[in-house]
Amino acid sequence: MSMQIWTRNTLIGLGLGQFLSLLITSTGFTSSELAKKGINAPTSQSFLNYVFSTLVYGTVLLYRRKALKAKWYYYIILGLVDVEANFLVVKAYQYTSLTSVMLLDCWSIPSVMLLTWLFLKTKYRFKKITGVVVCVAGLVLVVFSDVHSGDRAGGSNPRKGDLLVIAGATLYAISNVSEEFLVKSADRVELMAMLGLSGGIISAIQISILERNELKSIHWSAKAALPFVGFAVAMFMFYSLVPVLLKINGSTMLNLSLLTSDMWAVLIRIFAYHEKVDWMYFVSFGAVTIGLIIYSGGDRDDDQHPPNAAIDDHRPAVKQDEEANSGNHSKGAAAGSSKTWVA
Repeated sequence: MSMQIWTRNTLIGLGLGQFLSLLITSTGFTSSELAKKGINAPTSQSFLNYVFSTLVYGTVLLYRRKALKAKWYYYIILGLVDVEANFLVVKAYQYTSLTSVMLLDCWSIPSVMLLTWLFLKTKYRFKKITGVVVCVAGLVLVVFSDVHSGDRAGGSNPRKGDLLVIAGATLYAISNVSEEFLVKSADRVELMAMLGLSGGIISAIQISILERNELKSIHWSAKAALPFVGFAVAMFMFYSLVPVLLKINGSTMLNLSLLTSDMWAVLIRIFAYHEKVDWMYFVSFGAVTIGLIIYSGGDRDDDQHPPNAAIDDHRPAVKQDEEANSGNHSKGAAAGSSKTWVA
């Protein structure tokens, strides 16, 4: 039995999963570094990621010379939601700690489950619901810890930062549920190319309105430019590699792998920033870990769709799409958020 578990695909999944986890942590690290330098330009940080997506996947899309499979205005709406989600989560680093952002980004999981239940008529089994409840309990501990330990939370206004992360994670959930609709009528390359294009245009408009003076006031140097570029590269690589892990090992491996991003965040906070971590963070991390393990452990039990659902004829593909979105961990943290793309 043990020989069957440690297959080549499992080992590849473990390695790739930890690489994705480090990418998510690095986006949080770079955002936190920019915040510490007094650079407050969250939309500008995400702009380069959209540019990279447009150049790479847009080139492939143009090479195909085929008409879009989904309406162009769907991508405009999706781009707006995605840009504002990135804006809110990255903005949160101005007010709260790296650890809080990484943990609170898990709010996207119950948000996606609620949205898919309301709009996709998805039915979740008791085991997954239990896992989400335990996970949310851990998130409550993070907020409670920040409220009562604001002087050690590593931010100027932890409560405001926590609310920004929760709002951003909710928008990520809306974005992911929308992507589930779009990916059924289009494909991943079209989705990423058009999301990059629409997100880039909306970001450019928002930068010209909100962050023009901020960018002018920045004394550009290697120390200021590298975090910007590093954030964009890490986000682009994460967007591109998640489908590979989903194809090899599925959403369970992805969810369990991204759990360690919180642990990396705590280690960075302790050893790189030399900050004290409130003991409740460790309790919260334990609760979130247990909750996500319970949730992922329900993957063997197929989520049930209504018998007359149109997507029932494509159950294997839909199950992977749904679980990939439902198991999203932010990453968007990625922008402190974790984005999950459907393979």
